[in-house]
Formats: sequence, structure tokens, C-alpha cells
Amino acid sequence: MTDEPTAASVEPTWLIEATYAPDAAETRVPFRGRHLARLAELMEAGVIVAAGAYADVSASIIVVRAADEQAALDIARSDIYMANGVWVEVRARAFGMVVRSGAAGS
Repeated sequence: MTDEPTAASVEPTWLIEATYAPDAAETRVPFRGRHLARLAELMEAGVIVAAGAYADVSASIIVVRAADEQAALDIARSDIYMANGVWVEVRARAFGMVVRSGAAGS
């Protein structure tokens, strides 16, 4: 069996899970605009790859490019949600994100 070339590779990233406080559906409201604006800025800068929350408001998932676990956690810990008790815990795990290798049609 040979290892055939593929159009994909694995990029090392970090998957952050941020757990919401039990009352987060209410307490996040005054901070949500600034939280989303920061996520958009970090996405534009290429730091955040993807971000979103579970529909039941139990946790958020953020995929980030960071040098190490501490740097990944620092991104989440500096969020307005963490500073205001909307998130109560953050964890990071190394995550191999599959990305396309090369441009479309190559």
C-alpha cells in the first residue's frame, strides 16, 4: 500500500471549550456585542479559526492558532465573558485541524 498525495494537511491548533455559568443566557446579554466584536477581530487577524456556542448555552467552542496551551488559554481568559462570570471555566486541547493544501483547482 502506498501513501497517495492528498489535497489536505493537518494544521496544529487548539480547541478551547469555555463552560457557561448556569445563568449565562441572561448574564451574557450586556457583554455579547463586545464579545462578538472581539471574536470577529481575532478571526480577521487569523488567530481564531472558528467559534460558536452550543444551542443549550452550556459551552462555547473556539478553535485558535496559538503557540502553546497557555497562549490558547490566555485568549479565552482575556475575553469579556470570562472577566464578567459568563464563562466559569476554560480548557484547551491540542487539535489537528484538517485544511486544504493548495488553491482550488490545483
